[in-house]
Amino acid sequence: MKIKDDGPEVAPLRSWEDFFPGFERFAQPDFKDVSKWNNRVVSNLLYYQTNYLLMGAAIISLVGFLSPLNMVLGATVVILIFLGFIWTSHNKDFVRKFKKQYPTVFILSILLSSYFVISMFGGVMVFVFGITFPMLLMFIHASLRLRNVKNKLENKIEGIGLKKSPMGIVLDALEQQEENFAKIAGLITKGKE
Repeated sequence: MKIKDDGPEVAPLRSWEDFFPGFERFAQPDFKDVSKWNNRVVSNLLYYQTNYLLMGAAIISLVGFLSPLNMVLGATVVILIFLGFIWTSHNKDFVRKFKKQYPTVFILSILLSSYFVISMFGGVMVFVFGITFPMLLMFIHASLRLRNVKNKLENKIEGIGLKKSPMGIVLDALEQQEENFAKIAGLITKGKE
């Protein structure tokens, strides 16, 4: 197998039947096993990323149509604060450790920081409906949707670097796949020996 390094590859759009197959393919995550829950969320974010992108784009477009200036301002603030947090986590060791141990708190701190900056400009409702609501819907779906065999296989391919996607790049920035890369790289190394 040849490893691709051409740049990000967009995942295919999953069918509605796969994305929302019925209530039997949804289940409450095990809140006691946070690593298993995190694995489910990361796997679903990677597998359904194009569906999530379209869902988010539809909501953002609607809110942007109703309040374009505030939507541009909100998106700019969130992106700049996200990049600032990522830069800080790569340059400050204690922030990096915190991000790795508490990824949900790290993301919530980005959102809260964005909220406070946006509230200074009076665009709070745009932030809530245009930015936070799509992220909340994605997180809820990714938490509740049970994985299938195809989902697991696609994520293994993504994990060993055979395919790189936009969501994979974001998750790498949040260091949510690093352990998976190390485990799979170790298995590949053992297999070659």
